[in-house]
Amino acid sequence: MNHKNRPLAASTATLIAVCMTLAACDKPQGPAGAAPLPEVSVFTVEPRTVRLSSELPGRTTAYLVAEVRPQVGGVILQREFREGSQVKAGQVLYQIDSAPYRAVMARAEANLEAARLLSERYEKLIQSHAISQQQYDDARSQFLQAKAAAESARIDLGYTRISAPISGRIGRSSVTQGALVTANQANVLAKVQQLDPIYVDIVQPSTALLQLKADLASGRVKSAGEGQAEIRLTLENGQIYPRAGKLQFSEVSVDESTGAVTLRAVFPNPDGILLPGMFVRAQLQEGERDQALLVPQRGVTRDSQGRAVALVLDAKDTVQLRSLSTERSVDGQWLVRDGIKAGDRVVIDGLQRVQPGMQVKPVPATSDESSRAADGQQAQASK
Repeated sequence: MNHKNRPLAASTATLIAVCMTLAACDKPQGPAGAAPLPEVSVFTVEPRTVRLSSELPGRTTAYLVAEVRPQVGGVILQREFREGSQVKAGQVLYQIDSAPYRAVMARAEANLEAARLLSERYEKLIQSHAISQQQYDDARSQFLQAKAAAESARIDLGYTRISAPISGRIGRSSVTQGALVTANQANVLAKVQQLDPIYVDIVQPSTALLQLKADLASGRVKSAGEGQAEIRLTLENGQIYPRAGKLQFSEVSVDESTGAVTLRAVFPNPDGILLPGMFVRAQLQEGERDQALLVPQRGVTRDSQGRAVALVLDAKDTVQLRSLSTERSVDGQWLVRDGIKAGDRVVIDGLQRVQPGMQVKPVPATSDESSRAADGQQAQASK
C-alpha cells in the first residue's frame, strides 16, 4: 500500500468500528446483562411437638424454722454450739444456771414425801372409821398437789438445758455467756433452720395460670403428667442447680396487690447450696403441644407499631410480609400461634437486602439452623 491510500484505509476502518458499535447498541440486552437475584437463607417451617415451660421468679424458704427461746429465767452459764453448724434435735444449745431450780425441786420432793406418808396413814385410819371422810379427802388432795408441784419443779429444772427443737443449721447467737434471760422473752436466742429439703416459692401471674388451664381444657396443650412435672432452677449467678424439684402445692387465692399466685416447690439440698432468701429463676414444666410451629428469632422483626412480622417466600420465590402472633420463646425460637403455616419458607438471613415484592434466590438454612428446633426439643425432653 502506497502513501496515498493510507488515509483512505484508516477512515474505512474507523467507519466500520462505529457501525459495529451502533449495531451492538440496537440489540436487546441478554440474560448475561441482567442483575443477579439477591440470595437469602430460608427456614422451612415444620410442625413438631414441643414441651412448654415457663421461667418464673422465686425465693428459697427453709423447710422448717424453729426460734430458740428460754422457758425459764436465769443466767446463761455456757453456750454449747458453734454458730453456723449443724445441730440435731435434742442437742443442748445453752445451759442456764440450774442451782435455784434444784433447790426448788428438792423442797418439792420433800413436801411430796410428807404428803404421801400422811395420805397412806389416813387411808388406814379411814377403814377403821378413826377419822372422818373429809380428813382423808384433804390428805389425799394435799398429796396430789405435792406430786404436781414436784413434777413442775422437775420440768423447770429440765428447761435450764435449752435444747434444739429440730435438726438443721443454727445461726448466730444473740446472747453470750453470763447474759440474763427470762422465760418466753421476745428476743430470740438463736434460730435453727432445716435446709434439706428446702422450699422454693414461685410467683406466677394469675392470667398465665388461666391461659394454661384454658389450653389444657381445649386440648391445645397436653399435660406432661404428674410424674414428669419437674422444676429446674437457675441461681443468681446464672448457674443451673443440678437437682430437680417437685411442685408441692399452689396457693388457693390471688394476691390482690400483684395479681399473682404463689406456687411452692420442694427441692433436695444435701450440699447446702440453696440458702433461705436466695433469688432464683424456676423453669416450670407446663405440658406438651402437638403441631407447634417454631420460627428462629432472627427471622422475626417488629414493625413501627411493635407487631411481630416476618418475610415469607411464595411459590414464585417472591417476598411477602406476614404479621405473626407469637406466644413465647422456646430454645431460641418463637412459638407462633397465627400468621404462618406448615411448609412456609421464612427468610432468616439477608433481610437487609430484600423487601416485600422482590424476587429472590432462596438458599436452605444450614443444617445446624434447620435442626435447632428438633435438638432443642430433645434436650428439653431429656431434662
